[in-house]
Order: sequence, then structure tokens, then C-alpha cells
Amino acid sequence: MTTTSEIQAPLPQPDAPTRGPALLTLRAVALPAQLALFVCLFTGVPVPDAVLLGGKLLLLVLLGAEAYVWSRLRRLGLSRRQALARLVPERVARYVAHEARILASLVRWVVRRPHGVGEADGVFPHARDQAAMVYGLTFVCVAETVALSFLLPRWPVVHAVVLVVDVYTVLFVLGMHAAAVTRPHVLAGGVLRIRQAAHVDIHLPVARIASVRRASLFTHAKKAGELNLPIGSQTSITLELTEPVNAPKLLGTPRLVQVIRLHADDPKSLYDAVNQARTAPVSAPQDAD
Repeated sequence: MTTTSEIQAPLPQPDAPTRGPALLTLRAVALPAQLALFVCLFTGVPVPDAVLLGGKLLLLVLLGAEAYVWSRLRRLGLSRRQALARLVPERVARYVAHEARILASLVRWVVRRPHGVGEADGVFPHARDQAAMVYGLTFVCVAETVALSFLLPRWPVVHAVVLVVDVYTVLFVLGMHAAAVTRPHVLAGGVLRIRQAAHVDIHLPVARIASVRRASLFTHAKKAGELNLPIGSQTSITLELTEPVNAPKLLGTPRLVQVIRLHADDPKSLYDAVNQARTAPVSAPQDAD
């Protein structure tokens, strides 16, 4: 079982370069320095030319070091994903990948191109019951942005920062809903793909499902070994598994679960499809004449 938010760590490679003390020290110096320069330039604080030049040179050195390590990893035979896992901290990579999926979902929502539904035996949307709440929250965020634009004109720096944060918040709220719309639950090839927004994507073989039942629940107490994926505070399907499976959290922390509760716009269709897949006879391969 895998998740799309999960980045597989490569197997240990002999003599493979990685984030050594020199590169880590360079990052620790260069990144805060770049941030400080950006804040100064953004707020209009004068920066001496020598300091600005030094910051640019430091950034070039950091980029060169990163490119050098990347090229060595690739020459040693590591794939792009393995090299990325060696070069970038896993939590950072996961977070960036999550934000990228949010933005990509907005585009998919506009062009109406769901993700991962090709050759599916069944597609089960699950975002309908949260739409009203999401649109209401989006309206509140837009109203706040407009109100603050009238309250902060005397402080242009504060106004610019707040505007960026507010616009990103609106995009994030809509992006989370877009991810739910464009990433439905999918049943294909005896595997149930359970998803929520852009951070949960579980590939669960139906053979591991011990029982499935319809049960509308609106309260979900946190318990060890249970995963609740409510939409609009509601779950409508409960899956009990034959053995625990790993459903990693957003930043990769392992999480073993044996009970999964999820929601679908049409829970009966999902219930019937899973039951049919569980009881479908396995055809034996025929010997060639």
C-alpha cells in the first residue's frame, strides 16, 4: 500500500554523496541571508551594494553546490526521485509536493480532468457535501481581503504582506476543495484507492478488507488504529481490514490503521462495488494448448 504523498527513500548506495556538513552549513547561512535581503528589499530598507552582491554570490555558490551533488547522484545511477530524496529533506519534499498537488488540482478542476480515473471499474465522488461550507468560507476570506484593503492603505508594507497571505488563503481553500473534486475514490483491478483532498491517497487491495458496512457517522473520536476521513463532518462507509496497513501522515509519519471510515456522495454504489469486488471469483489461468 502506498500513498501519493509518500516519497520512497532510496536504498543505501555505497559512496553516494548526500547532505554533508558543508552543504548543510551553506544552507544554514545562505537561506536566512536570502530571506533577510528579501525582507529588506520588500520593505524598502536600503541595502549596501556590497551586501547585495555578497548575497547574490552566496546564492550562486549554494545553487552550484546543490547542482554538483545532484549530478554526482545521477551519475551513480540513482533515479530522479532517489536523488531528490537524498538531496532534499523528506518532510520538505512532502510539503512542497502537497502544495503542488493543491495548485494542480485547481487547474484540473477548471478543465474538468479528474486524476487517476483512467481504466477504473468504479469512480466514487465524495466532495459534494462540503461544497456549501467551502464556498461560504471562501466568501468570508474574500470579504476579509477587501475590508483589509481599505483599512491598511497607510501601511503599504503591511498591506502587501496581508494581501499576499489573503490571496494564498483563498487559493488554498479552493484548492483543497478542487483536490477533493478531482481526486475521487477509485476501484480498479481489485484495488480500492481511498483519497481525501491532496494529502491522503491509500491503495487498498480489496482482499485486505474483512468487512464493509454502511454507517452514517457525524462524530469521530480519535482512536489508535482507526482512520477517519470525514467530508462535511460525515463518514458513510466503514472498512474493517484483515491486518493493519500503513497510512502515512502528511509529512510521512507512519500510521498503522485497521479501520478506515470514509464518505462518498453515493455510499450505496461504493458499498455494492466493494462487496462485489470482494466476492468476485478469481479466474484460474488457462493452460495453452
